[in-house]
Amino acid sequence: MAQKKTDLEKSKLLKANNRMRLANIANRQSGEQAEAALDKRERRRLDQERGLLPFAVKLPQTLIVRLNERAAAQNKPLQELVAELLEKGLSSSGGTA
Repeated sequence: MAQKKTDLEKSKLLKANNRMRLANIANRQSGEQAEAALDKRERRRLDQERGLLPFAVKLPQTLIVRLNERAAAQNKPLQELVAELLEKGLSSSGGTA
């Protein structure tokens, strides 16, 4: 069954919009952003190679705000700052790791 002219134009428009959307996604994920968009398995594998383990804790909101502010001020990722602070705290208290 032949399409009406309006249906044909609508179909062409949908195809063009889809192509543009896919092109935008590809452009966004190029370069550094593609590296940041690793899937969970790949990120887990890379973390294991670096010797990192997940460690979830519940902290007061005020402490989280202070940590985020300090990380932003030092231009460091929060994960790196927390690891550094824990290392300093454990070494200064004489605790053994």
